Amino acid sequence: MKIAILGAGAMGSVYGAILARAGDNDVWLVDRWQEHIDAIRANGLKVTGASGDWMSPSKATTDPAEAGLCELVIVATKTRDIDSALAGAKPMIGPDTLVLSIQNGLGAYDILVKSVAQDRLLLGIAGGFGATIPTPGHVHHNGFEIVKIGATVPEAQPAAERVARIWADAGFRAEAAPDIQSMIWSKLICNVTYSAVCGITGLTIGQVMETPEAWRVASACASEAFAVAKARGIALSFDDPVAYVHKFGSAIPGAKPSLLLDRLAGRQGEIDFLNGAVADEGAKLGVPTPTNAIVAGLVCAMEAHDMRPASHKN
Repeated sequence: MKIAILGAGAMGSVYGAILARAGDNDVWLVDRWQEHIDAIRANGLKVTGASGDWMSPSKATTDPAEAGLCELVIVATKTRDIDSALAGAKPMIGPDTLVLSIQNGLGAYDILVKSVAQDRLLLGIAGGFGATIPTPGHVHHNGFEIVKIGATVPEAQPAAERVARIWADAGFRAEAAPDIQSMIWSKLICNVTYSAVCGITGLTIGQVMETPEAWRVASACASEAFAVAKARGIALSFDDPVAYVHKFGSAIPGAKPSLLLDRLAGRQGEIDFLNGAVADEGAKLGVPTPTNAIVAGLVCAMEAHDMRPASHKN
């Protein structure tokens, strides 16, 4: 299958590298980060971590037209960047192209459905990877856990199953999820547990679990998100959210969530789609979410300060 990864950051680079290694796929990494793309084009993509130490055969470009029409486009950008990324990706997307979007948090579907037909639109989650880019042209991932892919309408379920098989054949533990909302909220509960707390404290996931003060805040975020999901009628596969997120974190204790990586890099994170979204949903449903609201506010305050010009910082 000809596949484009739209957004070759840490996770996107891992997806593309492993899909390309399968041999049956023609994979293009597409990103605006010129230095990363140039390094891949010059030397290949170096992969280290849970899948071993190896070089990926992925192709790379900053120009979607160079990749050309694809059978599958995997959107791995930040949620807020989906609109602009898809606008630039038109040369890769034809009437039969499947679009699989893999993001953290809530909100991606509402953006995607404006420009992608539902029968070609798939949503996915990835758990337990903990990926970073130590240097341009080099991606590292701490885990190699699960990829779930779901259809946004029933008629797209065969496409979800086909795409999940392609991921599984490449070596991922992948499956087609029958309940897309359960899939999204199960991952969201893990994300809101660690993302903001790690972003605020600078701790890794394992360090948050080991630090009682941090773990109290993190586990409260999980419990509140679980309560919101239940109030929304989401069918979850677990009854103890704290045990669930503890098991999730135990698989990747050395990982730094994207919110922490964004802060370290001076980038705006996705708190509005994570803890902020849980607080918003809780307010609509009358479910208290004080911890999620507080940590979301703290992250927003830190980001506002971090992004001020140096001459204006105190």
